[in-house]
Amino acid sequence: MITPATTLFGVEHPIVQTGMGWVSGSKLTAATANGGGLGIIASATMTFDQMVTAIDEVQAATDKPFGVNMRTDALDIDKRVQHLITSGVKVASFAQAPGEKIVKTLKDAGVVVMPTIGAPRHAEKVAEWGVDAVIAQGAEGGGHTGVIPTSLLIPSVLDAVDIPVIAAGGFFDGRGLAAALTYGAAGIAMGTRFMLTSDSEVDDSVKAVYMQTALTGTVVTKAIDGAPQRVVRTEVIDKLESAGPLGLPRAVANAIKFRKLTGTSIPDLLREGLTMKKNQNLTWSQLAMAANAPMLTKATMVDGELDVGILPTGQGVGAIDSLPTSAEVIAQVMAEAEEALRKVQSWT
Repeated sequence: MITPATTLFGVEHPIVQTGMGWVSGSKLTAATANGGGLGIIASATMTFDQMVTAIDEVQAATDKPFGVNMRTDALDIDKRVQHLITSGVKVASFAQAPGEKIVKTLKDAGVVVMPTIGAPRHAEKVAEWGVDAVIAQGAEGGGHTGVIPTSLLIPSVLDAVDIPVIAAGGFFDGRGLAAALTYGAAGIAMGTRFMLTSDSEVDDSVKAVYMQTALTGTVVTKAIDGAPQRVVRTEVIDKLESAGPLGLPRAVANAIKFRKLTGTSIPDLLREGLTMKKNQNLTWSQLAMAANAPMLTKATMVDGELDVGILPTGQGVGAIDSLPTSAEVIAQVMAEAEEALRKVQSWT
């Protein structure tokens, strides 16, 4: 199946594995690439050196194209961008608007630039900067997400821009891919479906909780870091919701923990926090909450501490009941999509 996405990325299938913090490491990314999709390393929770190692590991495991997701407000963003260029990474993805300078630097070097957006106006803005494609994530998506449902967002974004649009937010099977293609999207992006594979390094006990989650078992909350985030509804989330804004001492303690993990100096941590506050127009209270978020996510996704962590996920989690390999997911999605499209064509 050839679409604008497969041509742009140089992959076999129009399926993207999103860059999920603490989840999308070299193993999952390489497995997705070898399965014919576009795997993306999540470097936002990595130090620069860890990102370099992850890229090297993927390149040792596959000769297929892959991407790296980055934070635009990282203090070393320019250094990271240059490494992507010199190491020959095919795609640079961003959860935030990358800015015109970053877009130009990457594009001039031949790197495909693909930010994630949640509203048509955001798509228009980044398209003006010259990005090559966008992932349009609807409200059904996991982690930080917008408020527009996928079924309304995708056609709106397609009407707003003339670049390939990758549909995201609640996709988990081939029927979803078929639907996205009929809208006019160039492919789909999935996070939760790839997280729940045997290639994902998420702890088995954590995967078990996800597998037991119903379609109605998620909630969008601002209690984690001040921005809307879809997670599994747990006692931890209920307590955060009822507790109100988190205290500054707790925020500072968790920020220092995260600094030790990432090797960030205290002055750099302060500068990064101020940059985040300015770029995202956060209040001091929201910034304090944001300082807790990386450690709350790591506690669950890496350490398996379900009683203190959070479980980011898309609504599609309630429809997933197996842990295949990434390659098996891609093959099944493609087979289901082709069957769905054939069925529709038979009606005409």
